[in-house]
Amino acid sequence: MTHDFPIRRAGSPPSTLAAALQAAGRGWHVFPLRPGTKRPALHGETRCPRTGTCAARHVKWEDRATTDHDRIARAWEQAPFNVGLATGPSGLVVVDLDVPKDGATGPSGAEVFAALCERAGQPLPATFRVGTASGGQHLYFAAPGGIRLGNSAGLLGQLVDTRAWGGYVVAPGSVTPGGAYTILDDAPALPLPSWLLEPLTARQEPSRPRGGVPFAPVVSGSRAARAALERECRNVQAAPAKQANNTLNRSAFLVGRFVAWGDLDRLVVEEAFQGAGESRGLTAAECRATIRSALDSSIRKARPREAA
Repeated sequence: MTHDFPIRRAGSPPSTLAAALQAAGRGWHVFPLRPGTKRPALHGETRCPRTGTCAARHVKWEDRATTDHDRIARAWEQAPFNVGLATGPSGLVVVDLDVPKDGATGPSGAEVFAALCERAGQPLPATFRVGTASGGQHLYFAAPGGIRLGNSAGLLGQLVDTRAWGGYVVAPGSVTPGGAYTILDDAPALPLPSWLLEPLTARQEPSRPRGGVPFAPVVSGSRAARAALERECRNVQAAPAKQANNTLNRSAFLVGRFVAWGDLDRLVVEEAFQGAGESRGLTAAECRATIRSALDSSIRKARPREAA
C-alpha cells in the first residue's frame, strides 16, 4: 500500500526525507546518496568498519537499501541526503532515457524510445515517469517474475539504458547542481512490456543470486574469463574514489582480451563493468565512455591466445 506522503511538483521539490519515505511507501528500497549528488553515501568495502550491519561481512548498498521508515528517518537525520533507489530489490526495471552530452547532436533517448514504440506498434507506456536533472527521463516498470535482469547500456538503442539488479536510479525529490528529479507522471509502474523484455533477454543471462558479485551477470565462456571479469569488477568497486575511473579503464582493458578471444560476450562485459563503476560512484555516461574506449583498445591490441 502506498503511504500518502505529500510531494510537490516541479519547481518546488519536497524535502529529500519526504521523498525517501514516499518511495519506501511504494515498496521501493532506498538508500542515501551524498547531499546534492548521485553518489552513494554508504561506505565501501575497503573502508568497512565491520560493525553494526556489517559485523559479519561487508553489506553493499544494494542489500542495505530499505523500505523501513524508522531506519530511513534515522539516516536522514544526519544530513539532507539525496535518495538512491535500488531497482533490483524494488522489483523494478527503470528505462533511462538520456540526452546528448557536451553539445553532441542526434536524437535524445526519449526520441529513440518513441521510435522503438512506433516500430513495435505500441503506444508510449503510461507508466510512472520521472524527469531527471539533465533533462532526460526515467520510465519505471515492474520487473517480470521468474527472471533476474541486470543493467544494460545502449542495448535498446542509443541513449536508452536500463537499470535492474545491480543498478540504482536517483529518486524523485532529489536535487543536484544540474536540477531536480521530479515526477512527470504519477501513474502506477506498469509491468515491463514483453516487446521490451525480449531484446533485454536475447543476449543477457539473469544476474547471479545474492552472495556473488551483485553487478556481474552469469556469463558463458571459460572459467578463467569468468574469474577475471568478477575479479576486475571487484577491483573497480574497491578502488579509491580518485582512482575509480582509472581503475575501471585498466580493468576493462584487462578483460577485453577475453572478448577478443570469444570467451565472453562484449555486452555482458559492458553491463558488468557498468554496474561496478556506477556502484563505485561514477556517472553512467562516464562509465559507458571509459568501458567502450578500454574494450575497443584491448580488442584491437589483443594478441592471439597462443601468444598471450
